[in-house]
Amino acid sequence: MPRITGIEIPNEKRLEISLTYIYGVGRSLSVQIIESLGLDPNLRAGKLTEEDIARINALLQTEYVVEGDLRRQVQNNIKRLISIHSYRGMRHRLGLPVRGQRTRTNARTRKGRRKTVANKKK
Repeated sequence: MPRITGIEIPNEKRLEISLTYIYGVGRSLSVQIIESLGLDPNLRAGKLTEEDIARINALLQTEYVVEGDLRRQVQNNIKRLISIHSYRGMRHRLGLPVRGQRTRTNARTRKGRRKTVANKKK
């Protein structure tokens, strides 16, 4: 398995898809990277040469914020929102939906442990 920015990407998938296994790289960015380096998007990731892997690594480290740096940046943004007591920060702290979703129903994913709802009596 080729190792790019500390992440092992799958051998058997196309390069365009394999690059999306890196945190911060989606489909559009993956296509952009492949075009800028002049690689074949249909090439399987296992067929990459060491030189190609080195070029991809160098491009990701110089041009884009990915993996650990991006995760750290996102966590710092959340901590900042919490520390300034903004509405979004309070929602993060309480483990509630942050982006305006309803909480009367369907908000169980962010509320912690699953709570069972009582059945109707017959």
